[in-house]
Amino acid sequence: MNEVANDVAYDVELDCQGMLCPLPILKTKKVIDTMEIGKILKMLSTDAGSMNDMNAWTNQTGNELIYSTQNDGLYTYFVRKT
Repeated sequence: MNEVANDVAYDVELDCQGMLCPLPILKTKKVIDTMEIGKILKMLSTDAGSMNDMNAWTNQTGNELIYSTQNDGLYTYFVRKT
């Protein structure tokens, strides 16, 4: 694993800042599809709607939302591919 942020080690980082729904979720799906099971994606977004979208998408796909945070309009998600 490459780096540790917020005590969560991750393998791949995806920057979706400035993108609006549905792009952050579509890009997350595209990257997750290329990753090995068990690997962790860190996704950054500035879309306030991404919180609901990410929760719904992980519930629908079975991928695990390990941790999420919001700080000054920046939403950070850590998702484990299952």
